[in-house]
Amino acid sequence: MNKILLAAALVTALTGCSLTPDYRRPAAPVAATWPDNAQPGGARRVADIGWQRYYPDPCLQALITAALENNRDLRIATARIAEARAQYGIQQADRLPNLNLTAGRNASLTPAGASAFTANAIHSQRYDVGISLVSFELDFWGRVASLSEAAKASYLATEAAQRAFRLSLIADVANAYLSLLEMRERTMLTAETAKTRGESRELTLRRRDLGVSSDLDFLQADGAYQAALAERANLERQQAAAENLLNLLVGRPMAEIKDLPAGRSLAGQDITPDLIAGLPAEVLLQRPDVLAAEHKLIAANANIGAARAAFLPRITLTGSVGTASRTLAGLFDAGSGAWSFQPALSLPLFDAGRNSANLDVAEARKVIAVAEYEKTIQQAFREVADLLNAREKLAEQLAAQQANTDAQSRRLKLVEARYGAGIANHLEVLDAQRESFAAQQGALQVQRTLLSAATQLYKALAGQGGAANEAGK
Repeated sequence: MNKILLAAALVTALTGCSLTPDYRRPAAPVAATWPDNAQPGGARRVADIGWQRYYPDPCLQALITAALENNRDLRIATARIAEARAQYGIQQADRLPNLNLTAGRNASLTPAGASAFTANAIHSQRYDVGISLVSFELDFWGRVASLSEAAKASYLATEAAQRAFRLSLIADVANAYLSLLEMRERTMLTAETAKTRGESRELTLRRRDLGVSSDLDFLQADGAYQAALAERANLERQQAAAENLLNLLVGRPMAEIKDLPAGRSLAGQDITPDLIAGLPAEVLLQRPDVLAAEHKLIAANANIGAARAAFLPRITLTGSVGTASRTLAGLFDAGSGAWSFQPALSLPLFDAGRNSANLDVAEARKVIAVAEYEKTIQQAFREVADLLNAREKLAEQLAAQQANTDAQSRRLKLVEARYGAGIANHLEVLDAQRESFAAQQGALQVQRTLLSAATQLYKALAGQGGAANEAGK
């Protein structure tokens, strides 16, 4: 027992050597500041805003909450965290001795004449009770420690990836909801337009029958009416697709969610992208996808240490201590103590290049991990820069589009008045109707695009993807 405990106590002193390369975070392969067309200024820090404050629509809040509870992909990502945590626990356990309580009986019978020492039959039995240590490796070169470090980094990478997916899920639900609102409002606008054009068609038909309008006027009115019907059918199809996507993200049909609050209109969403971007180094290194890529790099770096240690001698300890007796009653009698101690040393002499190949694999995987880490940062930089530029230009575009909508509405009223007075022809009316309708549809599209950019900016700046209790932050 003393020898086994002494060997175990020496583990701490004998595991100070590590062949893992010193980890240094690669320099970010991006500019130190955002591009000139991407203004980082804003009024609010993303770290101070929970997602429920950022998305004030109560219906959208309920849908995001349901998605965080029911989305199957999020469940998979969460289960992978538990899997990685368990794998880390298994690898960590190899760094400490594993002791087992054993008890057994060994009986044998040697028939007469089979033994060289006696002509009589030999019957023997033995009872053993003890504590055993099985193949515990003294980690001289840090092989087990490196594997444990790699497992821990893989676990942290999985956890960061789950946070990234959770944040993406919130943004995806918001985008799907905004798309559904856009399709609904555009469908309603198209239905009203089709109704108006249908009434105009009937009026033109009566005027033609009275000889006031021509067949050409009627065909123009009929074509405009049919075009409105076709657009309505197209938008209804897109609305159904948007609702199906939202149901998939939420994890259950919207109709099955009890007490789903009434939502706001597209114009009443009040999702303001007034977020402070800060410097790229501050923003990008906080993103969970970048953190996940870095943890994968740390794991790849640790695996190099384990691959290097495979070239060196490996010492394992096997032993046991307890009592032994020929009879069960005599197990704990005086003088029944028994122990065994079997240290073993193994040194690879010829493995056909297996260890060298494993080291090459580990080093190649680190090169890949570095490239993936740098690529993740570059993609994140581009995403944030694009969204910072988009929030400025889309705001300008929306203001111009709304001004155009107002102008086209006034023009339509003026042309209709001129047509009623007999000054303008029917073709001018149809042209004004088309322009006004296109301007209204375009305003809704730009408005939804601006709101979607706001949701993506919140995700890109590593907004909070936690639970409902973050709403007050």
